[in-house]
Amino acid sequence: MTHNFSLKMMTRASLFAALTAVGAYIAIPFPLSPAPVSLQTLFVLLAGLVLGKKWGAASMAVYLLAGAAGLPVFAGGAGGIGYFAGPTGGYLAGFVPAAFVIGAISEKRAGIVFDAAALALGSLIIYALGVSWLTFHTGFSFSKTLMIGMVPFLPGDALKIAAAVWIAGRIRPGTRPELIQPDLDRPKPPTPAPPSD
Repeated sequence: MTHNFSLKMMTRASLFAALTAVGAYIAIPFPLSPAPVSLQTLFVLLAGLVLGKKWGAASMAVYLLAGAAGLPVFAGGAGGIGYFAGPTGGYLAGFVPAAFVIGAISEKRAGIVFDAAALALGSLIIYALGVSWLTFHTGFSFSKTLMIGMVPFLPGDALKIAAAVWIAGRIRPGTRPELIQPDLDRPKPPTPAPPSD
């Protein structure tokens, strides 16, 4: 059962890595920022919600490794290790920890409010790394970098969070039984003693 579970999750992690690459191609250049508007982060958010912390982070690691190896999976069909040194490298670096944190929260508590809070925190992690690196890369002040690297994208992020919560609620089981190792990692409740005569 454990082997089948791991194989299933590996397949899903690979699928989300591929979807993130597809989302990178659905990008619109933003004139006020070096970062484009894309659907990339929607799949980062969904990976954490649907796969959990371990496999969500793994799916993003696979995506980044594919790009680092030179596959054209980044925005605009770019690839290669040098892409991480560009202005958007910090955002990419935030994908793995964001998916991990989102997954960790959603594994502890389920529901729309907790999912939305997890996604908001995950988005904040991406921005923390992205804006910090963009500040270093451009030499702008941190406040100016916020205005070009985060603030214009917040309305779109709110829509992505709403969409991710809605999608996850339909493709993820309510109690996520298949995303948690069944009975192997949990202590079994004691068996009640039969009533004595």
